[in-house]
Amino acid sequence: MSIIYILIPIAIILTSIAIYLFFWAVKTEQFDDLEKQGMSILFDDNEKIVTKDATETNSPKTAKNNTGSK
Repeated sequence: MSIIYILIPIAIILTSIAIYLFFWAVKTEQFDDLEKQGMSILFDDNEKIVTKDATETNSPKTAKNNTGSK
């Protein structure tokens, strides 16, 4: 019976901490974009690198270097 005098205040403290952390997360906009992380696994990061390399090969700077070396 004496353990109830310990467990009830601990439960109240843990519950209040959980409620505080929930409201803190809502206040700091942690739940605004829930789909971003789920969608990020669908896209490959290599696409960005490939498009960057493709634009560099078509740029006038590299075209001048390629024609000048021949």
